[in-house]
Amino acid sequence: MDSLINDGHPFLTVDERTAGMAPRQVRAAVARGELRRMYRGCVVDNRVPDSRRLRVEALDLIKPKHGVACNETAAFLYGIDAYKPSERFELRPFFVVPHATPRIERPNVRCRQALIDHEDLVEVEGIVATTPVRTTSDLLRGLYRPYALAAADAFARAGLIQRDELIDYIGRLKGYRWIVQARGLAVLVDGRAESPGESWQRLRIHDAGLPPPDLQVEVALPDGSLRRLDLAYPELLIGSEYDGTIFHSHVDDVAHDVERRRELTEIYGWRWVNGTRARIFGPDPSFEIELGELLGIPPLLPRRWGGR
Repeated sequence: MDSLINDGHPFLTVDERTAGMAPRQVRAAVARGELRRMYRGCVVDNRVPDSRRLRVEALDLIKPKHGVACNETAAFLYGIDAYKPSERFELRPFFVVPHATPRIERPNVRCRQALIDHEDLVEVEGIVATTPVRTTSDLLRGLYRPYALAAADAFARAGLIQRDELIDYIGRLKGYRWIVQARGLAVLVDGRAESPGESWQRLRIHDAGLPPPDLQVEVALPDGSLRRLDLAYPELLIGSEYDGTIFHSHVDDVAHDVERRRELTEIYGWRWVNGTRARIFGPDPSFEIELGELLGIPPLLPRRWGGR
């Protein structure tokens, strides 16, 4: 196999005209590792490096007629990863079609009907998608609360939306499904959050009825160097950081975190209540109980959301 299959472009597995391969031949090539699946029903020569351009090209192939990229798929087009952890490798993109337009039933896409104002549409790299504020609104309505806030924070951090703009937009939506959740979350959106974990932790603190912490607080050491804290109550010398598994689980990362926090504790007296995925999503309310004790405020319990 010397030349790239279909010149290296993605193609639909049911479209023999494009690649000159019958579906059974495609399946065999996938099994041999010659082709890889990009989305359900869409493959590409495995020698072609993955790229944003390639994924956009594949999206254009599988989108339904009149389909508008929405939700997590629209977020991808804007450079935002809004997928919840369990669906990060789900190969079925989201599309919406206007009411009075047939909703496409395909195994390789998730498609729904909705009211779509022309002002809610924009073209992104050749694909029609919901605007950033409409996309964020949809995610705030449809996603699990902590994931929804993390996605909205990411949109704000990227400069794609402004919180006041989002609040105003959502305030004009009457009778939309799950709009109450969106309204409650929109006021919490903060573009200073630098990771989903920080967003999840802030929501846990909010739901416990505790005061909101400051974000990205810088503390100067006597030598003039700075230490930045994810979440903090600087007047009370309380730090609350999220230790995720990607950047805070390696032995060197753990040692760095311990030393950085020990330094602030010994010099200034900082105290710490830090979160992990288990502490923030699990059934154990020790995180908010410990933080509430330092703040002198009993947390609201039981927890309003658990693990997913």
